Amino acid sequence: MALTYLTEMDAVTNDYFMLEDGKAVDIYFNTSFVLNYLMKQQKGIWERPSGGQKIRIPLEYDGQEAGFYARGDTVSSDDRESVNAAYFQWKHAYGNATIYRIDELKNTGEYGEVQLIQQKVSGAQKSLTKTLASSVYNDAAGGSNELTGLMACCNETAGTAYGGIEEEDLVAADGTKPWEGKRNTTTEGITLNVIRAMATAAKLRDGVNGKPNLITTTEALFNIVSDILQVQQRFTEGKETVKAGFTGLYFEGKDIFPDDYCPSGYAFALNTAHVGFAVHRDGYYKPAKWKVIPDSPEDRTMKIYWDGNLVVNNRKAHQAHSTLS
Repeated sequence: MALTYLTEMDAVTNDYFMLEDGKAVDIYFNTSFVLNYLMKQQKGIWERPSGGQKIRIPLEYDGQEAGFYARGDTVSSDDRESVNAAYFQWKHAYGNATIYRIDELKNTGEYGEVQLIQQKVSGAQKSLTKTLASSVYNDAAGGSNELTGLMACCNETAGTAYGGIEEEDLVAADGTKPWEGKRNTTTEGITLNVIRAMATAAKLRDGVNGKPNLITTTEALFNIVSDILQVQQRFTEGKETVKAGFTGLYFEGKDIFPDDYCPSGYAFALNTAHVGFAVHRDGYYKPAKWKVIPDSPEDRTMKIYWDGNLVVNNRKAHQAHSTLS
């Protein structure tokens, strides 16, 4: 089969994604546990909007009138005015696969040409995955082309909007700020007490989904925690990380795992009930058709597109800690 027709290249690409029960699709999630947990397993917020100028995420916080009453009392029916949704910008990423005519000539024959297509598409997948994984921790403002990352979520600058809301825009009756970013900048060594303090700082309440359940950090900091836990024999293998094929430890209700993309000296305490992804219905690793590159000697290219953003519905449910050692 001489792959001279773009439709045949599209057919080979489609077959590639269907091989071995979708093994090719796993490439998107093999390098980042955050992407695996929140996008493949969909364990956090998972929204699939079909459009809109921005991504609307309803907020989850206590913000209405409540109290005790006795017989004959008048109870309030007031609707306390509050912001009820955050709005995140759409972010767009792609991975590129290009086959030059010269390379195709060097890979003649059906088997060689099929292998060449699969190699190039696999490379596009890996590049797109790296692009998304390296952007998860961004401190970029909403106008950036990259994801609105975890450091943006945990930014403590009062006048900096996140999800279109500044923390001063949401002030509860008791004076607390439900949309407050949380970041500890104390220079210190990572210890079990530091991890506990992070979880406490991001605690919403007792009970289910009340505290962070994931701790992500660098490999260097993870190794320190691992050594501490092994000496004290107070851990098990991470339930979620091991199940997904990653290294991790489980300690006091939290999976702790290393992430190659986590910024140096950082750890993040995440409550996955309140963080996740919103991905456009037509933008979830969407492969485009092969086409000839204009003014080329029949070189061909295709793209894989991803359209969405990292989103949060309760900002104070997470905390970042910098300058750790």
